[in-house]
Amino acid sequence: MSNKPLNPKGTRDFNPLTLQRRRYIIDIISSTFESFGYNEIETPSIERRSTLYHKYGTEGDKFLFNIINSGEKISKADLKAFNNKNYSDFISSISEKGLRFDLTVPLARYVSQHQNEISFPFKRFQIQNVWRADRPQKGRYQEFTQCDADVIGSDSILLEFEMIQLYSSVFRKLQLNDVVIKINHRQVLNAIAKKIGIKDNFNDFVISLDKIDKIGAEKTKEELKSKFKNSSEIDKLFDIINKNPNHQEYLKLIKNYLSDNDLKLFSDLETIINMIGQDKKLINIDFDISLARGLEYYTGMIYEVNLKSDSNIGSLGGGGRYENLTEAFNLKNNSGIGISFGLDRIFHVINDKELFPQKIALNNDILVINFGEEYICKILNLLGELRGLGKKVFIYPDNIKLSKQFSFANKNNFKDVLIYGESENQQNFIKIRNMVSGNEKDYDFKDFINNYQKL
Repeated sequence: MSNKPLNPKGTRDFNPLTLQRRRYIIDIISSTFESFGYNEIETPSIERRSTLYHKYGTEGDKFLFNIINSGEKISKADLKAFNNKNYSDFISSISEKGLRFDLTVPLARYVSQHQNEISFPFKRFQIQNVWRADRPQKGRYQEFTQCDADVIGSDSILLEFEMIQLYSSVFRKLQLNDVVIKINHRQVLNAIAKKIGIKDNFNDFVISLDKIDKIGAEKTKEELKSKFKNSSEIDKLFDIINKNPNHQEYLKLIKNYLSDNDLKLFSDLETIINMIGQDKKLINIDFDISLARGLEYYTGMIYEVNLKSDSNIGSLGGGGRYENLTEAFNLKNNSGIGISFGLDRIFHVINDKELFPQKIALNNDILVINFGEEYICKILNLLGELRGLGKKVFIYPDNIKLSKQFSFANKNNFKDVLIYGESENQQNFIKIRNMVSGNEKDYDFKDFINNYQKL
């Protein structure tokens, strides 16, 4: 067996530069959330299996990471279920907890558990890791970071529009103007499914429709025709999808297509479309009735953010309205809406487009050359003052050849090198070498801090 060190498939290590770039994205997202009045919370990485299970649909449940019971609890394993290939019951017998699949279901649990401590409407954001036992590919990992903003306790149409504003604001700040925010409404999809004659297979309909960006409109249409018999209505639906008109015309076409128009539904959509037309700072918006979003808990507006120039990267964000999620935790009549940013995919796009600011680099301020402990000890207070001013100060730990210490400074992008040895001690000054220009300058020991600040 090879002893080669490897991290688990679908996970990554992050070097210092990568982390700085990730923090750049996170800082923009979190500050934007805060500017809209969202406050940050955290929930545990581990949730009860009963909290997570049956919240994401049949497909979602397959990708949950279950945590095996430890100690004597493993003796409760249902071997009969295993032998009968009833793996769901078997897993239930050996696992009571799992890694969270997303941040929305834990939020619903959190709100229900702490409902007496919360003022509604409750606006929160959360930036934490989630885990999915999915097939790893470019931009998709088994462990990744989600950046979520949700509002619980209001069904106001203003919040539907606010989610569009949040997306637009963040992506503009990230200079990702090549994205499109797709919007749709689950009730529109429900009405379409009813029109086609689908009653008990709505989720199957949604799963098929959601493939349109991956396999194209024609193949999606053929797949739907193979599953559902009403070919003429499916053809009419795809005639609308393929026309790609402006928002207002699109809405008229859908209203004409649906025989049982929900006036409240279309009134809400018209309001949102009017708001979109009035806000000139929004990024590209696409009203798309083929947008489905696979998670079953969505009940109203749904969102998905894609890169126009590269559909293969997958969505950069998504979300929607959910009416009944907290009911699973005994909190009724508490509508919620939320969106999520896919940090890892956003990172890949910004990195590929070389959009990270040049200032994001491994630039360290000062490397202190080690001439021996006696000299280091004499300047410790001074170094403490520098750190108090916000400078990043690295003391080389070993008294080795100067060439090796300077080589270390070059490799790690130190701006300055501080030199204080026998000669400097005798003459009571500190020497600074700028590693970019190579210039050296002597500073009087007592006035070093004041003079160095002026640089």
